[in-house]
Amino acid sequence: MFPYWFHTLAIICLCLGGVSVVIVLSDILRHPQRMAVMNVVWPVTAIFGTLPLMVLYYRYGRLTSQEAHHRAKALGEKMPSMTDTPFPVMVAKGALHCGSGCMIGDVVAEWLAFLVPAVAVALGWQTLFSEKMFAVWILDFIFAFGLGIAFQYFAIVPMRGLSPKEGLKAAVKADTFSLLSWQVGMYGAMALLQLWIFPAAFGVKAEVNSWEFWFAMQIAMICGFVTSYPVNWYLVSVGIKEKM
Repeated sequence: MFPYWFHTLAIICLCLGGVSVVIVLSDILRHPQRMAVMNVVWPVTAIFGTLPLMVLYYRYGRLTSQEAHHRAKALGEKMPSMTDTPFPVMVAKGALHCGSGCMIGDVVAEWLAFLVPAVAVALGWQTLFSEKMFAVWILDFIFAFGLGIAFQYFAIVPMRGLSPKEGLKAAVKADTFSLLSWQVGMYGAMALLQLWIFPAAFGVKAEVNSWEFWFAMQIAMICGFVTSYPVNWYLVSVGIKEKM
């Protein structure tokens, strides 16, 4: 079993994530984002981003609200999100946009495979993989990729005025490498924690229905952000992904 101190730490960090979600979501309900998909991105990424995410949202997320857009338009000014947001922050927002799809996809996939083990079996557990986690990763990726493309589509199409077909092509082009780089960090961190650190330090792995597992997922998502950030820097700088 995990020691009491680690169990307590996991609960605190996850509760902090939950409180961050509530705070960000309550503010978004009062100040909706101009880009509708960001109304989902900000609270979802607050699950793992916690306090730093809240700071980022209040400092720069508010600049992309409908209210800020209408005020700038009435004054004949450029959107404050374009004039007052440093490029590194634009890149961070682009990475979080990708990460939100990964977060939702991973939560759905992990619980589905936990509640219905036959799903993991169908994806190769006990045949291709002795470790269930690897089979679940396939499902994780399918959900994350689908949601990531959808989120990117609803960001790009309104900004560029593209047709549905062209919008889908642009979304796939913009999100594929970003998503892959995020999953590399996330999968790598989960593998390190579940297959080495947890067994070596505590003698156990974290089960999906435990606080420790989702605390590990918080850490893994942060690692995903780190590995995807350089890729998003390139994608945004060359115009493949939109500045946000």
